Amino acid sequence: MDCETVSNFSSIDTLILLLYFAATMAIGFLCMRSGGRSVEGFTAADRSLPGWLTGLSILGSFVSSISFLALPGKSYATNWNPFVHSIALPIATLISVYFFLPLYRRIGSVSAYEHLEKRFGPWARVYSGTCYLLTQLARMGAVTYLMALPMSVLLGWDIYTVILITGISVTLYTLVGGIVAVIWTEAIQTVVLIAGAIACAVIITLSIPGGFGALISESLSAGKFSLGSWDVSFESLSQNTVLVIMLYGLFIHMQNFGIDQNYVQRYITAKSDAEARKGLWIGGIVYLPLSAIFFYIGTALFCYYKAYPELLPAAYADKPDYVFPYYMVTELPVGFRGLLVASVFAAAMSTISCSLNSSSTILLTDYYKRYFAPSASKASEMAFLRISTVVWGIMGTAMALFFTNSKSALDVFWLLAGIFGGGMLGLFLLGIMGRRVGNIAAAAGVAVGIAVIIWMTFPSYVSQIIPWIPESPFNMFLIPAFSTCSIFVSGFALGEVLHALKRKRA
Repeated sequence: MDCETVSNFSSIDTLILLLYFAATMAIGFLCMRSGGRSVEGFTAADRSLPGWLTGLSILGSFVSSISFLALPGKSYATNWNPFVHSIALPIATLISVYFFLPLYRRIGSVSAYEHLEKRFGPWARVYSGTCYLLTQLARMGAVTYLMALPMSVLLGWDIYTVILITGISVTLYTLVGGIVAVIWTEAIQTVVLIAGAIACAVIITLSIPGGFGALISESLSAGKFSLGSWDVSFESLSQNTVLVIMLYGLFIHMQNFGIDQNYVQRYITAKSDAEARKGLWIGGIVYLPLSAIFFYIGTALFCYYKAYPELLPAAYADKPDYVFPYYMVTELPVGFRGLLVASVFAAAMSTISCSLNSSSTILLTDYYKRYFAPSASKASEMAFLRISTVVWGIMGTAMALFFTNSKSALDVFWLLAGIFGGGMLGLFLLGIMGRRVGNIAAAAGVAVGIAVIIWMTFPSYVSQIIPWIPESPFNMFLIPAFSTCSIFVSGFALGEVLHALKRKRA
């Protein structure tokens, strides 16, 4: 469905947008000397960055266009149910600071999956790396699409053209600046976006008749602040209840911090263990109140357009992701409008760049050097990093084109992230906690986990092929929790059985 465009993006806004874009690109080239000329610099920033910088970068991984546009879209259309996902983040942060981060700092490998090969064999590394790469494709697609929304609305550009321009631009500055450019741009964009989000929340509130008090009263009566149903019955597991979203958030966040190359790579770039911990705390804690601001913006927009319904075109009724971009380009002051749109654009670029850099790192360390060219020269490694960055940039852009058909980019991204994650957190936990779990038990556990994912993803299809298997009654957001637990429990149990049989034969 097409949504109307607006033409009041002034020359000042356009100038700010172009200057901001040029500055973001310039950061990549300025970082060429420190981050783009060696493999260690390109992938690990020579392990020299301070904690506050890596922390802002971690925070920036959460505060992409997914947060800035999709979260207000969800709270505008429904309520604060997805906020439960954010509430789970501090819990995952605490676990990660004392469990995951020390492990990776001790191992020191730039790859998050090398230790899985040492524990279970090459297949475990390939499996986890593949799951990660698929997840990053979904992430790049969602971020690029959500960034393209305000651009297409305010300038009247074809959204496909915006996506293509973004894909080319991000790939270019990732090529030259490496992880150093990624982290610095993410940190800068994070600060700008936080300031912009707060300013937007204030401006919308002051624009509502009756101000903050009227907003709270209207929102409470409409149930906009509701976190969803607190039902914990078996039947509730098919709905987006508080329990379902909490489980989804907890397992996804632990997967992010525990086995996601994006975050593990940031642990490695920190110059010390203390700085790495500081960075993780900054990224994991600050996002909770910040995401609340994004949800508040959506709720405020609901009240604003209820007070002034004539200001919102009817075409946006089924496109909540478009509402905030439309407000930005029609109601915000000249200059500030351009800065905010530019910061959303640049933040999306830095997030996509992060996915490109980490994905090319995995392709180099876990595939190219491991199986095809273990004795490759540094020049060959750099060439492969650049080629894989271009290839992955093309594939991420193609995924963004897929997202143009979605009603809610947040729902689609959450679903794909859960499926593509493949329960690899369960394999990671087996490697750490299942001391008696060997290669065979771990592989069997992964097979069970994949079967669970297929059963929950295609319930009717599975029941048609295998009639004696009932359709999954569970919400698909539970896929990360169920697949992780099924891998861990089945692998752990089989490991104990095999160990007992071995002792019995001895």
